[in-house]
Amino acid sequence: MATTTETTARAYNDLVEINKTGAKGYQEAAEGVTNPQLKSELSRLSQQRAQFASELTQRASQYGLNIQDSNTVEGLLTDAAAAVHHGWINLKSAITGHSDTAILGECETGDSVALKAYETALQAENLPTEAKSILQQQHSEVLQAKNWVTQQKGSLSN
Repeated sequence: MATTTETTARAYNDLVEINKTGAKGYQEAAEGVTNPQLKSELSRLSQQRAQFASELTQRASQYGLNIQDSNTVEGLLTDAAAAVHHGWINLKSAITGHSDTAILGECETGDSVALKAYETALQAENLPTEAKSILQQQHSEVLQAKNWVTQQKGSLSN
């Protein structure tokens, strides 16, 4: 079993929290949009993020890490940023009367934050190979989701 470091624990903790927040954000977005196809895909992305969080929590426990007990400074900052982002989805939806374009814009922002967190985690030293592989796969899927959201947002505003 690979030796884990504080960096690995922090990376897992931050990404679990970001994915939990992403799952909630996408679910709220799905509830807020009017387009049935968007609703369906945003719900799927919510489930995907919940699965990512679950997978990361499971992997962390294989390395002897307990995500719930990890309250790193970075993790707390991530929680705060996520809470702020979560609030923006609610606020912007209320102000714009649930404009699908505005909601997609908030999803796009959330995915940008998630991508940066994955990229930071992937730069961590001594990250076990298996962990790096999982993070790269999830990063790729988050990037695909962000690109899809950007494309949908563009097609709605045309």
